[in-house]
Amino acid sequence: MTALTEFATMYRERETLSLRTRLLFTFGAVAALHVAAVVLLIAGTAGAAQPLALGLVITAYVAGIKHSYDWDHIAAIDNSTRKFVAQRKDPVSVGFAFSLGHSSVVILAGLLVVAGATLIGQFMEDGTTGNKVLGLIGSGVSGLFLLAMGLFNGSAFVRASQVYRRVQAGGGVRPEDLEAKGFVARLLAKPLSKVERPRNIYVIGFLFGLGFDTATTIGLLVITTTASLAGVSPLALMALPLAFTAAMTLCDSINGVAMMKMYKSAIHNPQRKLGFNAVITGISAVSALFIAVITLGGFFNSAFELGDPLTTWLAGIDLGDAGLILVGLFVLVWAVSAMRGRHARAGA
Repeated sequence: MTALTEFATMYRERETLSLRTRLLFTFGAVAALHVAAVVLLIAGTAGAAQPLALGLVITAYVAGIKHSYDWDHIAAIDNSTRKFVAQRKDPVSVGFAFSLGHSSVVILAGLLVVAGATLIGQFMEDGTTGNKVLGLIGSGVSGLFLLAMGLFNGSAFVRASQVYRRVQAGGGVRPEDLEAKGFVARLLAKPLSKVERPRNIYVIGFLFGLGFDTATTIGLLVITTTASLAGVSPLALMALPLAFTAAMTLCDSINGVAMMKMYKSAIHNPQRKLGFNAVITGISAVSALFIAVITLGGFFNSAFELGDPLTTWLAGIDLGDAGLILVGLFVLVWAVSAMRGRHARAGA
């Protein structure tokens, strides 16, 4: 009981903990999800040779990795991280919180499948009322959130670009120059005021996941349903969504921490990284706005049953693996900045 009390106290005071301790907690939670998936698989196959279950768990794990690189995941995590870092916070758990919220939908759906509920099939089947309602919630929330984040970080990009040109002309730079200010920032201050901590991103991630709009998510639930009919034990079946969650939280947590370090190096060292800050902030803003337009286009097309070519085209765009392009772009910008920094130090 004492240990639980100490843990609860530590959780309440987590923001006073060191960065290293919070990183240990975040990746400790990721490790716990991996252990839980393995334990369920072992318990579900004990005393019975079920190679099918092992193969399905591995498939679910790979699906979780693939799903973590969807463009909306990357854009939501990167833009949220940029906002928190600009507020002088160390958001180590943004990726974990978003991913856990997103995958909670999959875990709940998996529980319903294992319990034999046929209701979940109505949510996955195109054209049904349940599928349309959840799809509208998921796309509406994700589109509006990414639009707000894109505009907010777009405001920061404009300021960073102005400061960069001023410094190039011989002017100075103050830390507050890199914050998002102006009409757009003031306009979005109230809507984004609820997103104060990384844990708030859990709710955003959960609502993102309600759409059942990705082939990966639907495929996992179809696999779970098929495995249930094939006689795989309930415990082994629950290992599937947990393996999916473990893989997705691992990749999204790494992405979130990497982006935190990248943004911190840009914002907390403005004299040397002003151009770098402007570029990565611009990429984040453009990516969020890009996905917001596509998502909201699909939302309006479905909500109002529009037949115009524009929203129909937007609704049909599949950006499945495009998130890898965004990650590669960030890595390329970071690498160029690092090389330029080394050359500058060598020249000095």
